Amino acid sequence: MTKYVGAIDQGTTSTRFIVFDRAGEIVALDQREHAQICPRPGWVEHDAAEIWRNTRLVIDAALAKAGLSKTDLACVGLTNQRETTLLWDRKTGLPLHNAIVWMDTRTDELVARFSTEGGKDRLRARTGLPLATYFSSLKLVWLLEHIPGAREMARAGDALFGTMDSWIAWNLTGGAHMTDVTNASRTQLMNIETLQWDDELLRLFDIPRACLPRIRSSSEIYGTCREPLDGVAFSGALGDQHAALLGQACFVAGDAKNTYGTGCFLLMNIGEKPRVSTKGLVTTLAYKLGEAKPVYALEGSIAIAGALVQWLRDNLGLIEHSRDIEALANSVPDNGDVYFVPAFSGLYAPHWQERARGLIAGLTRFSNKGHIARAALEAAAFQTRDVLEAMIADSGVEIKELRVDGGMAVNEPLMQFQADILGAPVVRPRCVETTALGAAYAAGLAVGYWKDEDDLSANWRAEKSWNPQMPSDERDRLVAKWNKAVARSLDWKD
Repeated sequence: MTKYVGAIDQGTTSTRFIVFDRAGEIVALDQREHAQICPRPGWVEHDAAEIWRNTRLVIDAALAKAGLSKTDLACVGLTNQRETTLLWDRKTGLPLHNAIVWMDTRTDELVARFSTEGGKDRLRARTGLPLATYFSSLKLVWLLEHIPGAREMARAGDALFGTMDSWIAWNLTGGAHMTDVTNASRTQLMNIETLQWDDELLRLFDIPRACLPRIRSSSEIYGTCREPLDGVAFSGALGDQHAALLGQACFVAGDAKNTYGTGCFLLMNIGEKPRVSTKGLVTTLAYKLGEAKPVYALEGSIAIAGALVQWLRDNLGLIEHSRDIEALANSVPDNGDVYFVPAFSGLYAPHWQERARGLIAGLTRFSNKGHIARAALEAAAFQTRDVLEAMIADSGVEIKELRVDGGMAVNEPLMQFQADILGAPVVRPRCVETTALGAAYAAGLAVGYWKDEDDLSANWRAEKSWNPQMPSDERDRLVAKWNKAVARSLDWKD
């Protein structure tokens, strides 16, 4: 009987379940959005209970679409939005508070508090990360300080901390409290050398060890699922960007990919030894497959990419559907000297400026909604260039090509502009759902569905490539204007 591999892809704006075959082709997919809760400016929350309900629904719906049942699955993997932080009651299984989403900036005062001694980079050598609102550590501190009785519950092991992988895994298995090394590396609580929770960090942040999940590899059998996948092996877990690196078959040091989702996330494989960035990037776990040595990556994180298209749709009503952005942007021949810096949650790599705020620069009476739409799309490409320049400076390695995936990678004018503004080829694989595919690969490797990395590399096929066509003087002019706009956005918040 033909077997397949399922992948839960729990993202920032939606949850999906995708079924893959042995060639890495999609057999079935279902998706459901969840609410974005913004109680104050800069605050973003999710209802974790809603996300788990959606997870169950998309699993059932995807299997039904393909005429499959859970017995047709060899295993299931999980990938997730990273850094989003949750505390839940071990006894009732209910969240103690909405999950605090990775882009939430409520912890900016905590960043200042913990940066007083040693600055924002005081933990880089130990964690690979700067002190920033982005990572889970300060979100957990905020929850422990603001939920009545939470710290006492955490000390007793009755309040459980987790990123969204831990929450889904706990519900999926009926109580396994675990995370994998990639998600743990984003908490700012794990030592990137030992791959264990770090006692000094726990003391610094006053976080009880009893509330923390067990750290596992990215590919091993964690347990058996309960409903709606009862009896299926749960055997792979990675944060979404690490999963995409695996799905893009970036197994060689120097291989790089960029995922265009809610944000943009550019990762480069740097091999089996961590390297601390001096150019505003973070050092993170790329993946750890079973008992094999861990592989590390340099990463540049961009907070807002696809989310900007949603903002134009939902907040301004500029478009009715997200897909309409391409036609609107193509209604003008260029950006009309308009630049959109989407620093809604500050700027992440390579700037790390929590006080930056979004702006549209260069508006004149000539400007129209087509120029704004085009500037919004181009912002993803400009930000990617900023990160890639830092990555090349950090690593000393020139990028031969950039592998791309995610929802915006299907926008062909954007991909051409990306190649133009980078001055390097951009390559899109046949399967752009590389995040879910990477989770499926990790799960399948653990149960022998795929044999090794060579099997996965054999599945990777390019669908389309874009080569740079823009003259270098035009590229330099556009980048200079973009840099001017970014400079205007810095330190906007007092």
